Amino acid sequence: MSSKGDLTRRQIIAKSMQLFSVKGYFNTSITDIVKAAGLTKGGLYGHFRNKEEIWYAVYEECGRVWKSVVFEGVREIADPLARIDKVIENSLENYLGGKVFEGGCFLLNSLVDLAGQSPDMSYHVLKGFQGFSKLLHVWLEEAEEKGLLREGLNLVEIANFLVISLNGAAPLFAASKDPAVWRQTMGQLNYYLQTLRK
Repeated sequence: MSSKGDLTRRQIIAKSMQLFSVKGYFNTSITDIVKAAGLTKGGLYGHFRNKEEIWYAVYEECGRVWKSVVFEGVREIADPLARIDKVIENSLENYLGGKVFEGGCFLLNSLVDLAGQSPDMSYHVLKGFQGFSKLLHVWLEEAEEKGLLREGLNLVEIANFLVISLNGAAPLFAASKDPAVWRQTMGQLNYYLQTLRK
């Protein structure tokens, strides 16, 4: 059973996540967070020392949410290329198209918002994207070992391309709200994956 303090902390994180996603880190004030969470400043500072500490907690929670959506139903797929295809589908249709965050992808928004402003925080986000690319690379290596891929492919570049493509769709969809953005991206990436097969 969660304590009142735990519930308050989760409320601060949830409200901050939506604010940072819509307004950005720098355009969100402590007053905005206090108001959205229905607290006093003293109540907020009882849980977090400053806005940056809130952002790191939000980042961790967002990572948890992202993983729960993007990797749903993936573990049981034996074919590594089909696994990647499922991750692409989940990323575009269920995470991006599902409008998990009101302002679009919190992770991508943070990377853009923080770049040049806070190197430590933006690097923290970038490491997450790099980790995703490394996982896709591992799955591509598995596909290669199973003899599923054409010869001579640069697996690092393919993994990076997939992550770049997924992230490219996010701001276009956030700006346009047009589902064709993620649908077409999903279709093209699905086709691209098929071209990698033997």
